[in-house]
Amino acid sequence: TPPYILEDKISVSKKKNNTTLSRPTSTTTTPPTTHLIFYTILTMVLPDKKQLPTSTFACGPGQALPLLRQTPLYQTQFERSHRAADISTNGLYKAATHELKKLLHIPADYTLFFFPGGATPAMDAVLWSLTKGTLSGFSFGAFSKRWSEVLAARVPGLKRQICACHAGEFFPPQEPDYTASLVVLTPNETSTGVQMPDAYLTRAWEKRGADTLVAWDTTSCAGGRMLPEGQFDVFLFSLQKCFGAAGGTACVVLSPRALSRLEKNNRAVPYSLDLKNAVSHATLFQTLNTPNTPNIWLCYQAAKWMNEHGGLKAMDDLCRRHAKHLTAWAAATDFCAPLITDEQFRSYTTLTLKLTDTRVSAAAINRALADSGLPNLQDGLKAHPYAPENSLRVSCFPFVDTDGIEQYKKLTAALDEIVRQLRKVK
Repeated sequence: TPPYILEDKISVSKKKNNTTLSRPTSTTTTPPTTHLIFYTILTMVLPDKKQLPTSTFACGPGQALPLLRQTPLYQTQFERSHRAADISTNGLYKAATHELKKLLHIPADYTLFFFPGGATPAMDAVLWSLTKGTLSGFSFGAFSKRWSEVLAARVPGLKRQICACHAGEFFPPQEPDYTASLVVLTPNETSTGVQMPDAYLTRAWEKRGADTLVAWDTTSCAGGRMLPEGQFDVFLFSLQKCFGAAGGTACVVLSPRALSRLEKNNRAVPYSLDLKNAVSHATLFQTLNTPNTPNIWLCYQAAKWMNEHGGLKAMDDLCRRHAKHLTAWAAATDFCAPLITDEQFRSYTTLTLKLTDTRVSAAAINRALADSGLPNLQDGLKAHPYAPENSLRVSCFPFVDTDGIEQYKKLTAALDEIVRQLRKVK
């Protein structure tokens, strides 16, 4: 423990023949003086640690239920202040930022920071802070629609040109206006399991206007898919997919061009959505308001593990292996098939399977999985409401099986047995 240092200033009057030491008492017109600083070193001797309190007395974040302090959750430093330098500027938040930039191949001059609230507030913040009057993009599922249509409709004076799917389509055949002030793209649509091919992302970057920013929502593929490097101005995602953290925290990356646009933005922006506030704290690896520190800790551990085990290329390969097993298994059955038949548009991080046998229902399969009593199977393989009825959705994220496909083999074997019994009943 560093000692406490008390400063004691003493004046040294420089005279012709001698030097007189005295404590300064008042302002005088005496000859120029030099201050010598004497330090009194006090080493504080506190009681034995066993006699000190074990509670956290800080006013935020407050102490958790004592029971939780006896679990590994306490290692996440969730009771520490997000302004403390050893947590933010020189600690966890900084380490997590560096691991993510390394993993995702973020250009050195781009700024990465955490944004409390999750991907939806981050989308809102991007719309309010970075649009200049026009917006364009794709709408081909629940989350791409939320960004380009639902949230964008609430920004005053914003003109939108959105390419949306028609009945029976899973991706729009037309292309948006790549010269709009902001082009919003969703490389992986979580709700349906449709991915935008790299060629589309590259084309948007190459065709962008001189004053266009390209923004990606990569929530369900960041950390599991290799994307065209540096071909974006905004890159955002929440942490609960490939990184296996909880919801409620997003990560936002801004290019130098996006930062320049941000500085010139004169629109009245809600305080918590103003990215200027977020960026001003990012230099210290902090956030505007208190973030979910356990989430950042989980993300840090995940990104660190990924970097130590081959980086993004290895995670991409792992997700592809997971998806390949599922599609090969589906092809060998007579009751299901991939919803997206065109492989270039089929996600390999969130895969949707349609049931082709009308005697087999997704609801019955999910009920059978939940009846196993295992916590990990309670939610079954429920598809998003945006997907066609009687579908199953399976995550192929890296951590589902870090060793390969053994867990997926067990899953498909269980599905085969469930369907066999369902057919027997019918």
